[in-house]
Amino acid sequence: MADNITEAKDSLIIVSGGMDSVTLLHEYCERIALAVSFDYGSNHNQREIAYARLHCGRLGIEHIVIPLEFMQRYFKSSLLEGAEAIPEGHYEDENMKSTVVPFRNGIMLSIAAGMAESRGLKYVMMANHGGDHAIYPDCRSEFVDAMCAATRAGTYVGVEVLAPYTNITKTDIACKGKQLGIDYGETWSCYKGGEKHCGRCGTCVERKEALHDAGIADNTEYEL
Repeated sequence: MADNITEAKDSLIIVSGGMDSVTLLHEYCERIALAVSFDYGSNHNQREIAYARLHCGRLGIEHIVIPLEFMQRYFKSSLLEGAEAIPEGHYEDENMKSTVVPFRNGIMLSIAAGMAESRGLKYVMMANHGGDHAIYPDCRSEFVDAMCAATRAGTYVGVEVLAPYTNITKTDIACKGKQLGIDYGETWSCYKGGEKHCGRCGTCVERKEALHDAGIADNTEYEL
């Protein structure tokens, strides 16, 4: 896993439009040549992507959306089955494992690595963090290290995966965003993807906790 980026405009970022990837986008904006969002049919995809587009536009970063319809058709996850399928509770609860989209980050990183090489870019950035480790195997450090080794070996330019948030918390990320002046009201977290954040699913609970612990006023509109 790459630890540093040394050259200007040598990176591609996978940006969903959630708190974590938007923070990474702003933190490394001077080095990002291209931002990519993936539309894989999740309940909240369109909510997130709208914010990804908003932040990229403000920063003057090229942003493209890649459709991955096959994931919704062939993969099993409550994230792909409608709002009513999303469990409520904390990420550490066993029922939240139903929100895993199998090997999602592996698929997205593979596509992103091919795009990076096509653009002559050296790094692919992703915003996984320590809070993801409990239920998401494709967010853990051993996965990131393995994918970095694969992309480095499988590309002529030696594309590397940069995942600087892997071992920090969402609160740590929120603190970074606070210093960067990010308005987290212009990000999306809720897995149900309704008109407002539900306030009860794992991502909503984690969002509330992170903003509170970082001392950030939460201007998110919640159903509760």
